Amino acid sequence: MAEKRKVTLKDIAKDLNLSPSTVSRALNGYPSLSEDTIQMVKEYAEKHNYVPNTMAVNFRKNRTSILGMIVPQIVHHFFSTTISGAMETAKKHGYSILLAQSYDLLKDEILASQYLLGMGVDGLLISVSNETKEADHLQAFLDEGKPVIQFDKVTDQLPGPKIEVDDFQGAYQAVTHLIRQGYRKIAHLSGRMEVKNAHERFLGYQKALEDHGLEFKESLVKNCFAISEEEGFEFTRDLMNSEEKPDALFCITDLVALGAMNYLKSSGYQIPTQVGLIGFSNWMLSEYTTPSLSSVDQYGYRMGSRAAEWMIELLKNQDMGQNETLEMKTELVVRGSSMRS
Repeated sequence: MAEKRKVTLKDIAKDLNLSPSTVSRALNGYPSLSEDTIQMVKEYAEKHNYVPNTMAVNFRKNRTSILGMIVPQIVHHFFSTTISGAMETAKKHGYSILLAQSYDLLKDEILASQYLLGMGVDGLLISVSNETKEADHLQAFLDEGKPVIQFDKVTDQLPGPKIEVDDFQGAYQAVTHLIRQGYRKIAHLSGRMEVKNAHERFLGYQKALEDHGLEFKESLVKNCFAISEEEGFEFTRDLMNSEEKPDALFCITDLVALGAMNYLKSSGYQIPTQVGLIGFSNWMLSEYTTPSLSSVDQYGYRMGSRAAEWMIELLKNQDMGQNETLEMKTELVVRGSSMRS
């Protein structure tokens, strides 16, 4: 006779029409849930001889004092600063960080998350890839009673704490600055519209044009896929050789802006006299280009530090966190590439 399959946390969730994370909280008696929900889950678990997963037991009794962290690219200036902020804050509280990168690919993000979960990290800090539209691999952490905090690039498919940049306002300020400098045909080298931060920056660009009486033209928007220097070069070439030749460009990142700058300089355009240029993320390199590159600072170090601090608070209080978002403001750093006067 075949051995009867053990009841899992997901089985309980399905039968009671609850989320796995709610079942996990109920089994742990978290006070954020109603007594009725906690009692219903515990009675069901007892009736069906539910045995907790050893990973969940480890969470409650034998924490590793290690946090997992996944970023799209470790060498990216913004993410390198978030890593530094998270690591230094974690260290102050006696935690270490086990780091992985997704290369901005969903398949690699899934592999990285599985590896970190298998290593028994206490919780996960993650900036999701541009391809992430479902979150079963992240839900697995919640199912094991391990908090997940998303930062910068997030997905709404996973409940819980999130830290985001005010991308809309950062873009709005950048484009408004260009307009006040006298630029009138402002192009936008955007990211993928299905990615939340790229879409917010596009909306900020569009709103700034509208508020200052400038016409929005789709022909002046180019969507980068790889978010690369090469795309910045190629799309700027296309724009400058089109009938809608712009007199300024607002770029999704500094890397794309550097590609744009390379094309403009190699083609004899004077920056900022003939063409203005602004990036986003304020890479260290931006200060040393010729001319220096105006950019929007996202304060990566501060974001990473806050993410780690928040995670440690959750672990200390044995809390999975609420479905809330902390929004961090940006700051426009004006340099030579956008100053006509």
